[in-house]
Amino acid sequence: MGTHRTTLPGVGVQYDYTTESGQHISVVVHHDGRRFIGFYERDDPDSCQLSVPLTPQEATALAHLIDAAPIDAVRTEGIDLVTEHIPLGSRSPYGGRLLGDTGARTRTGASIVAVLRTHSAHPSPGPDFRLAIGDTLVVVGTREGVDALSEIIAEG
Repeated sequence: MGTHRTTLPGVGVQYDYTTESGQHISVVVHHDGRRFIGFYERDDPDSCQLSVPLTPQEATALAHLIDAAPIDAVRTEGIDLVTEHIPLGSRSPYGGRLLGDTGARTRTGASIVAVLRTHSAHPSPGPDFRLAIGDTLVVVGTREGVDALSEIIAEG
């Protein structure tokens, strides 16, 4: 089970998710807010069985059905602001380094507002907060800023 995030230049971001049973689900989030959810064959990840387009409102309604609590925390409809969780994977050059080393806000305009760990949450981490592989960064900013920060965290 895991999620893989891919930036689609000029389009948006694709999130691929594989369930514990091996099902492959993909969500494409366009820059304009449109979303598509796709379902794939287990043995052929390139063969889409079904693609369902969702408006931002439909995506929010579907998310509420799955888990209503996190969606109510931040409302961003109608403004150019997104909130995303960015995993700090094993290939990131920032594992074991200080949050300030990322230069997140200066380089992208996006803010890291919390760091989630397996058994704890660290809201409003300062520049001296030490990141660890496996952390999840809670990021707020424009679509472009969040995408740029995701690339920085993944690749340095």
